[in-house]
Amino acid sequence: MGDTPGSQTVTTKLQRIAEQARNYPGMVFDNVYHLIDFDFLKEAYRQTNKKGVAGIDKVTARQYAEGLEGNLKNLHERLRCNQYVVPPVERVWIDKEDGKKRPIGKPCFEDKIVQRAAVMILEAIFDRDFYEFSHGFRKGHSQHQAVQELWEQCRKWNISWIVDADVSGFFDNIAHDYLREFIVRRVKDGGIKRLIGKWLKARVLDAGELRFPDKGTQQGGVISPLLANIFLHNVLDRWYVEVVKPRLKGRSFLIRFADDFIIGCEMEEDAQRVMAALPERFSRFKLKIHPEKTKMVRFKKPSSQDKTDKSNGTFDFLGFTHYWGKSLRGYWIVKRKTAGKRLRRSMKAIWKWCRENRHIPIKEQYETLSSKLRGHYQYYGIIGNYKNLEKVFRHLKKAWRYWLGKRSGKGYVTYEKFDAVFGKYMPLPTPRITHSI
Repeated sequence: MGDTPGSQTVTTKLQRIAEQARNYPGMVFDNVYHLIDFDFLKEAYRQTNKKGVAGIDKVTARQYAEGLEGNLKNLHERLRCNQYVVPPVERVWIDKEDGKKRPIGKPCFEDKIVQRAAVMILEAIFDRDFYEFSHGFRKGHSQHQAVQELWEQCRKWNISWIVDADVSGFFDNIAHDYLREFIVRRVKDGGIKRLIGKWLKARVLDAGELRFPDKGTQQGGVISPLLANIFLHNVLDRWYVEVVKPRLKGRSFLIRFADDFIIGCEMEEDAQRVMAALPERFSRFKLKIHPEKTKMVRFKKPSSQDKTDKSNGTFDFLGFTHYWGKSLRGYWIVKRKTAGKRLRRSMKAIWKWCRENRHIPIKEQYETLSSKLRGHYQYYGIIGNYKNLEKVFRHLKKAWRYWLGKRSGKGYVTYEKFDAVFGKYMPLPTPRITHSI
């Protein structure tokens, strides 16, 4: 299906804004809110994820679509007359790798459309300012690009030290005053500023209690990743490029994906200076560098005479553990494997799913488990990580076989019977490398 005339008009408007932002880096946009008309909202609706759960109003994407034209016209009128009210955001808590809980917001579907419309405008402006080493939640960028760039930078610049940093509760602690200051450097439009203010102040329903946040942005919101990028572009990226890097004695690099970032240094002295400067820099903007999770790792390429790598450390970035190892030809290279915490989390989630869903039709179980495996391979299927893919594959077969046995009442299904039936009629996707990085 091709783009509609309305969609093409919206694209043209955004391209014009992006071109202005690129050609005039100092330009401040103060007249863009009017772009959010009916056609713009219709395109924002098209780009909004329809699979998410309903918000506090319990209206699903399907229900909203039943009266789409009228709903969007009504929404446009409320936005035009400054009568749009951001509904409360329901907060849920999900498990983190360290055993703690992470808060996730569930905005209402209509609010997701408005957030998407604002993101479309703000992205056209701010994305031209962002550096290429910022890969999080940007079109044309991905986690795998960040991992690939990390590999290339370590090899190219003779990197010997890695600063593996962690920002404590970043999304929950973004300072609203600084965020607004960073936004108005490029966008002073009153309508856009009011919308962002409403989202930052949106009430949060947490365990039946309404809360009024004075800092942070809701993870789960459509606009939150972009606001995070704007914040860290000013707090970290520009500071590194304009202040830190020129003062280092050796070569270095920064790679960032949202609030996860790595700084590589050629010289130990430079890495120590960065380690000392990071807490002070983030503290200035009311954020804290985690003192225990932030570390400096020796990551120097071993000499060709070394048979083992005992002096170097390892670090995790974007779900992969990075370490020096030997290639099949005997050369030292940077290798990647699934991080231990991620591997354990995936296997635990598989076991739990098989236990909780053992009574649904087997065909449905097969389709869901196959989808889980394909998704796992799609992310972790990089060169050098095949063994860990096999671990997940074998674990899933074990979990499924075990809980199917519990379902039958016999308590046990032999491997022979399992493979004879499922290997022939419902073969699970086998491990495969999907990325040649």
